[in-house]
Amino acid sequence: MSTDGAMVAAPAVLKERRVEDAATLKALADPLRLAILDVLMAAGDSGPLTAKEIAAALDEPQTKLYRHIKQLEKVGLIGVAGTRLVSGIVESRYAPAQASLRVAPEIFAPGSPTRVDAYDALLAAMDRVRIDFRAHAVADRIDFGTSREAGATGLPGMFSHFTYRLTPERMRRLRRQLDAIFDELGAEGESDAEDAVEATLFTLLYGVRPEQGTDSRTDTRPGTES
Repeated sequence: MSTDGAMVAAPAVLKERRVEDAATLKALADPLRLAILDVLMAAGDSGPLTAKEIAAALDEPQTKLYRHIKQLEKVGLIGVAGTRLVSGIVESRYAPAQASLRVAPEIFAPGSPTRVDAYDALLAAMDRVRIDFRAHAVADRIDFGTSREAGATGLPGMFSHFTYRLTPERMRRLRRQLDAIFDELGAEGESDAEDAVEATLFTLLYGVRPEQGTDSRTDTRPGTES
């Protein structure tokens, strides 16, 4: 037995949420919670989703999601957008409170009390990418064998992992170049073309200060590229 849904005040959707508190960072430091956020933020016109619908999208047991959903709700990353009574049990529909997230850069500064929590959130995001990548690879949905030459068909994937010695100025310029790529994509917006595909771009750039008393020029590592 079910009754018509009762609408409640849905969370106000921010274009971008700036994350700078420990509680929110801890909530983000889990690949499954990030996956739940991804599903809700990608729902679009399908609207708020129930725990059952989220579980189906993630191919996870519904009971496994409840505590993660509650933690996301507790810190305001998601909210209840509607409820209905199903066989005497209140079923909630959830919606995201923001369209995107940005971690405040100052929380990574030396001495920041939330620095470790921020890095844990980044590591969870890396795990999330790894989990998704493996699932798509096993399902034969990605392609690293297609040529990148002009005129080639297919969806050529790319993987690069290198350690270079750069001057601080060159590294700052590289960061600006990467920012420009993301700004360009953001300005273009998502494609609604019939042949459009979901493209994942994961970027990690960091410079390592040499330990005192060591010569970083002796630290050379081979690169990997595909």
